[in-house]
Amino acid sequence: MAAEAPGTLPVQLVEQPRLQKLKEMFISKFGSAPKFYVRAPGRVNLIGEHIDYCGYAVLPMAIEQDILIAVEPVKTQVVHLANTNSLYLDFSTSVNNIQINKTKPQWHNYFLCGLKGIQEHFGLNNPTGMNCLLDGTIPPSSGLSSSSALVCCAGLVTLRANGKTLSKVELAEICTKSERYIGTEGGGMDQSISFLAEEGAAKLIKFSPLRATDVRLPSGAAFVIANSCVEMNKAATSHYNIRVMECRLATKVILEFHTVCRKLHLLSKSKGLDWEKMLRLHDVQIKLGVSLEEMLTIVEEVLHPEPYSAEEICKCLGISLEELRSQILSQNTQDVSTFKLYQRAKHVYSEAARVLEFKKICSEAPANALQLLGELMNQSYISCREMYECSCPELDRLVDICLQFGAIGSRLTGAGWGGCTVSMVPTDKLNAFLEDVRKAYYQSDVQRLALEKNSLFATKPGRGALVFVEA
Repeated sequence: MAAEAPGTLPVQLVEQPRLQKLKEMFISKFGSAPKFYVRAPGRVNLIGEHIDYCGYAVLPMAIEQDILIAVEPVKTQVVHLANTNSLYLDFSTSVNNIQINKTKPQWHNYFLCGLKGIQEHFGLNNPTGMNCLLDGTIPPSSGLSSSSALVCCAGLVTLRANGKTLSKVELAEICTKSERYIGTEGGGMDQSISFLAEEGAAKLIKFSPLRATDVRLPSGAAFVIANSCVEMNKAATSHYNIRVMECRLATKVILEFHTVCRKLHLLSKSKGLDWEKMLRLHDVQIKLGVSLEEMLTIVEEVLHPEPYSAEEICKCLGISLEELRSQILSQNTQDVSTFKLYQRAKHVYSEAARVLEFKKICSEAPANALQLLGELMNQSYISCREMYECSCPELDRLVDICLQFGAIGSRLTGAGWGGCTVSMVPTDKLNAFLEDVRKAYYQSDVQRLALEKNSLFATKPGRGALVFVEA
């Protein structure tokens, strides 16, 4: 499946009210009809937070909410972008002069990331212009991957408009790299599930090389998404990239800190490790040839819980402050003065182990599977809150409410600092759970109540990106 190109589905628009409405709006906007439509779904990550960019496997599933774009290739080399939501302004630019503003992560810049990624991959000298009308149902900045879904959708739009083909894996890898044009140092989970998802199954996604394995979730439970209604845009703040850099620095300090751990010193010498080439915590484990549990022991031995100053890191690595900033830190983390390496590494290695245990339980399906999975979700949340510090008071309150009203497990999902929780709820308690959470979290706040309709819902694994054409 992963080696295949995304599918093309002929549809009768009279049977697809959303597509029919989008076509009518497109004609009203551009004076002509779209030639095809592209859909890319959002996702919910069930477990495995902030570890994809460290090289570790994650376990997401695609959701029903998506980005849908109606497209008409045009002879002029201009891309015209419009949105069904009037809050998002129209945008036009030459396809030969793509400029992506990292300081203002506006909606059209995510489209331009996908467009530029495909252009550069194929070295397109005369790319096709396009009229595009976008309709999105993923709540923005909610941790359900609205931005990555837009990048993926734009990549597939550009691919189709220019008559090119790529496999799902190739598209996911290109869109992962191209989203970095906007300044987000992501790891690839969001783009991978958007293309590789299949209806009815979550996916264990592994990296380097990218591959996906079906995970059949146990019967008897539903996964419920609840939006905290606190927006968090990864590209608009430095929180996310600081965590990426802290993990990168932990990787390098673990390898260099020979004097604290003699055993690691001997291993590193014998295996020819070089911290300058190491970027991910997974790389350290693989090169040392030890288990995740042993990596947690190494973290305890090598890293101290107190924050590291930039000067201490430079001393550990034998580099100057200028070299730290120019060779290691990203653009929007240059001014960070302290880094929590111990806490971040401890979260990553323990979370990576929880993902593998989650997959194992789903495969073996013991009688107490739901209880075991719920415990892993709860452990993940505590680690995200305590070790990775990516929660917020509203998420903490929402998790507490979900557990209070019958969730077996509940955790933040996505980058954090806002966005959504995902909870595993017994199916026989689902309706009561939804009503109780609605009253306790949404009806107690006027702003949340206004957003409640699209903020609380049960979901099941959906399909990945595809192209629609009129039959």
